[in-house]
Amino acid sequence: MAYPTVDGPYGLKPVKMISGTPYAGVTRQYRIASAYATDIFYGDVVKLVTGGTVERDVADAAMTPIGVFLGCSFTDPGTSQPTFKQYWPASTVASDARAFVVDARDVLFKVAVISSAASTTPIVMSNLAITDIGANVQMVDNAGSTVTGNSKIAVDNTSATTATFPLRVVDIVTDTQTSSTAFPEVLVKWNAGHMFDNTTGV
Repeated sequence: MAYPTVDGPYGLKPVKMISGTPYAGVTRQYRIASAYATDIFYGDVVKLVTGGTVERDVADAAMTPIGVFLGCSFTDPGTSQPTFKQYWPASTVASDARAFVVDARDVLFKVAVISSAASTTPIVMSNLAITDIGANVQMVDNAGSTVTGNSKIAVDNTSATTATFPLRVVDIVTDTQTSSTAFPEVLVKWNAGHMFDNTTGV
């Protein structure tokens, strides 16, 4: 049987709740500071910062995610028209910018597996195995695409029990497996550091 090919990472994609029910598309709107100077791509992780706005969260052990970015809206400074975009273009001047964020703690995300814990070019796809279910994994902070607007963050192919790794592998994705033991996509949940669990706040 031929399986679809995963040719590259695409960020974190919400697919269902940890209970097994489908993800219903629910997001919460958060403000983006006018002229915030970093691109945020569809599927990137964002964090809540002082002032009540969200910024792109660097995918490392110190991350404090509020959720996953699924696009934004703002008044275009050039046309003065309401605009909806797949990604936040860095340094856009717009006082009404809003991010659509999946911020629920109990969402499972589909994510691609790559071969290195450091961002490399070209990105090399890899896999995890059934034996990795229940382990923790690191995220790989690749830059997204301004052409598609999509993220390219992924997870590393080395799992561990390390408590500071941000994601927990809940299941493997069989639809795109490359062999009986190799799975280039997995389902993950937040393991630690989510903003809703941060008792000190921002």
